[in-house]
Amino acid sequence: MSVLPIVTKAPPVKTSNIITISRLYSVILIIFAVTQLFSFPDFQVLIQSYWLPGGTPSAYLLSGVIVIAEVFALPFLLRMRVSNLFRIVSMVLGWIVPVIWLGISLWLLLSVNAVTNIGFLGTVFVLTPGWWAVFVSLALATLAAWASWGMWPLGHTHKK
Repeated sequence: MSVLPIVTKAPPVKTSNIITISRLYSVILIIFAVTQLFSFPDFQVLIQSYWLPGGTPSAYLLSGVIVIAEVFALPFLLRMRVSNLFRIVSMVLGWIVPVIWLGISLWLLLSVNAVTNIGFLGTVFVLTPGWWAVFVSLALATLAAWASWGMWPLGHTHKK
């Protein structure tokens, strides 16, 4: 009996366009993660400038969680050979990304905070917060839900 998790192939997709949807979402997450990591110290300061509850520690934690979630959502979306448990964790992280960005977008809209950058692309490119950021976050959530529906990892048997 092995202690190591069993690495499996991704389950079959429900429709052919799911691959395109998951790749589109993957490309968006890769662009987000690379630009945020390119300027990570400034990205942390940017998240801190949102005056989120919890102050500096929570801002630094949230900036790390955002980037980690974006990176670790990729194995599910790219249908990599991973364990079933990690496939599920990766799928859930793909849901968490748009939820965090939706929360940040709404927070910046509803708070009296003069922030000039939403942070989707770190501090590499300045994107002014607004309703468009809420709609982008909802679009990301739609892509995550669509990809999850089409590549649902539960209830399938896999061969090694």
